[in-house]
Amino acid sequence: MTASGVIRVLVVDDHTLFRRGLISLLAGDDRFEIVAEAGDANEAHRSAEATQPDVVLLDNHMPGVNGVDALAGFRQVSPAARVLMLTVSEDERDLAAALRGGARGYLLKTMDSEMLAAAILRTMAGDSVVSPEMTSKLVNAFQSRQGEPPTTAAEADPDPIHSLSPREREILAQIARGASNKEMARALGIAEATVKIHVQHILRKLNLSSRVQAAVYLTGRPG
Repeated sequence: MTASGVIRVLVVDDHTLFRRGLISLLAGDDRFEIVAEAGDANEAHRSAEATQPDVVLLDNHMPGVNGVDALAGFRQVSPAARVLMLTVSEDERDLAAALRGGARGYLLKTMDSEMLAAAILRTMAGDSVVSPEMTSKLVNAFQSRQGEPPTTAAEADPDPIHSLSPREREILAQIARGASNKEMARALGIAEATVKIHVQHILRKLNLSSRVQAAVYLTGRPG
């Protein structure tokens, strides 16, 4: 934080359009100063070491090293920085992994600008912050693991479709109907770039490599 109390922020996201939009948004608020931006974890670690930000806004699913796996690197190069995950993933396991890895918060990209600013300020005040939509999942994850040995995702639920969020299931159904990203964005009222991210998450979670495989996977399921 600068002598005037301005919070210094590093923005990390591989989607240039979203990253630049977020930077423009925060730059218009005199409580924040953008000290650097990065499109992947390696670049982010170098920027964090060079600038020593107060807060890192970190996407999770990026090419190469994902956000959760990058958390340890931030602790090494910029130990005072508070890392806030800013992601589209509503996966309970991503949330738990981020908090276990040392993130100070887990925020969804669907939140509005005022909520994001408030979350950054709360983090600087020493709080941990989680998007309201994820709070019940955090409680459920904690309660379900009380007194139980760690389990793998496969042990917990052998059917990977249950790892998809409600939004991801909507998009999977649209894929099975042959809808394009543009058509899905229009139907669901979200950005085309957000649809693309969801599709990537669906393929990763289902261990598939293409939209065609995803469509076959869903249409071939019983019932």
